[in-house]
Amino acid sequence: MASSASDPASAKGKAVCEFAAQRKPRILLAACGCVTAVKFGYICSCFSCWAEVKAVVTRASMRFMGRLSMPLGVPVYTDDHDWGTWKKLGDGMLHIELSRWADIMVIAPLSANTLGKIEAGLCDNLLTCIVRAWDYSKPFFVAPSMNHLMWENCFTEKQVMSIDELGISLIPPVITRSACGKQADCAMAEPSTIYSTVRLFYEIHVLKKAPGMV
Repeated sequence: MASSASDPASAKGKAVCEFAAQRKPRILLAACGCVTAVKFGYICSCFSCWAEVKAVVTRASMRFMGRLSMPLGVPVYTDDHDWGTWKKLGDGMLHIELSRWADIMVIAPLSANTLGKIEAGLCDNLLTCIVRAWDYSKPFFVAPSMNHLMWENCFTEKQVMSIDELGISLIPPVITRSACGKQADCAMAEPSTIYSTVRLFYEIHVLKKAPGMV
């Protein structure tokens, strides 16, 4: 068996850890079309205090948020930016560039629709193209938000198990009163919980692996 020192993947991971310890982490945040997308600007603000942040929003998510709700200094990308910047052969593609740029990806909120797309490997918008191009040796978190009937559906259970096998970490939803007036375990975790979960993971699993870190 080859030693880890000669393993290209191990060498790559070591280099990433060493470089990440020398700068702010790069966090790619994304929002899907859920009512809790109204909190996305605040999520971006939480992470901006600690990391370099870029944001991706789906068309459906923009029904629940405005550009003015986003903190200054956070670039926000939509589907129009992906192919809109491509002019000729040789030009870079935004979904590839963003997937390479980020150290960590977080989708919060994650809708039932996008969960199904990720599990099936579909890539029909900027967000799902980034997911399809993602290097799963890097951390990837999702915070679902959906109606309780959708969350409790057997399809959701299978899809959550499937993305777990990919290495995507679930930040579980919480019990709250839904838009339908019912109480259910289906609302996105609080922004503070999402932030602390990702930051703790980074500090334990990335920084402590870097040379010179205790």
